[in-house]
Amino acid sequence: MRIGVPKEIKNGELRVALTPLAVTELRAQGHDVLVEKGAGDGSSLPDTDFAAAGARIVDTADDVWASADLVVKVKEPLPPEYGRMCRGQVLFTYLHLAASLDCTEALLSSGVTAVAYETVERADGSLPLLAPMSEVAGRLATQVGAHALQATAGPDGLRGRGILLGGVPGVPPARVVVIGAGSAGTQATAVAVGMGARVAVLDRDVDRLRAAHTRFGSRIATAVSTRTELEATLTDADLVIGAVLVHGSRAPHLVSSDQVSRMAQGSVLVDIAIDQGGCFEVSRPTTHDHPTFSVHHSIVYAVPNMPSIVPHTSTHALVNVTLPYVSAIAGRGWRDAMATDPSLAMGLNTWSGQVTHAPVALAHALPYVPVENALRG
Repeated sequence: MRIGVPKEIKNGELRVALTPLAVTELRAQGHDVLVEKGAGDGSSLPDTDFAAAGARIVDTADDVWASADLVVKVKEPLPPEYGRMCRGQVLFTYLHLAASLDCTEALLSSGVTAVAYETVERADGSLPLLAPMSEVAGRLATQVGAHALQATAGPDGLRGRGILLGGVPGVPPARVVVIGAGSAGTQATAVAVGMGARVAVLDRDVDRLRAAHTRFGSRIATAVSTRTELEATLTDADLVIGAVLVHGSRAPHLVSSDQVSRMAQGSVLVDIAIDQGGCFEVSRPTTHDHPTFSVHHSIVYAVPNMPSIVPHTSTHALVNVTLPYVSAIAGRGWRDAMATDPSLAMGLNTWSGQVTHAPVALAHALPYVPVENALRG
């Protein structure tokens, strides 16, 4: 199969969908790999490394899309890429369609077979292709939150509270609230605890809270996430990290604008769930060029592609988990690969102009066709 890797065009996106080592593996399996010129530069993976691994370096994105049977990306297609997709082509990337009607309609119009990393789901409910980026985003969330808390001029001149996350002897540390005890929330908690902050973890799943307590012990406080508990916890928070995910669906708005208005001046909110629409009512997508904005008297960080700020680490972590699926699709075709692996079948979001992932159809009030129908053709 001919596999294409275009350069990412989303603002600040420096990751690339394959590494030279992955190209070597795919070439050994008999596949042809096309890589757009400069696609790996942001991840410190130059064209010479891809060429040495056996990839063909092509000049433009059009060259990739026009020739590839399977296009492998990191982020969802953007408007300049919509016209490049075509019926019968397979697209494998993060899509987050429940948060984007425009992208969903573009995929349907093109007829492309779109497989989303974030909805590939194992029988135990785990999300193998989302997990490594959730880990990266979770660790980053505490770092960027700590930076935003500094009393440097922020968005609209609003300064952070000027609080050192871990405090110093005689001065208490910052209060950090992590909403969600999944993969991203656990990583955010680990960094916050490691930096010496006072951390409260909220989740509706008591088993997740139990796991967090087992891991961190008395270094954190845990509570079941209810409106009353959120109200009480947010009032004194210096940094709030939203790490809530509903598989394939829009994230719920757990923190209202009114609640944010009652937070301390210069407090910070980091919305890891912004890819799926955000879990704070006040959230709107930002970019790495301008990552924050002010609401009431708080600072909000809501960059959808957070892991791209550490692209070398993120690219390798992502390709480690996507490569087996890329190999399966390229080696057996998407239908046979999905028939063999039900977790991969869960990743099918659109096929032949139809939505094949129920949460996406529900989010946009669109007709839904079961994956089984697509596998039968």
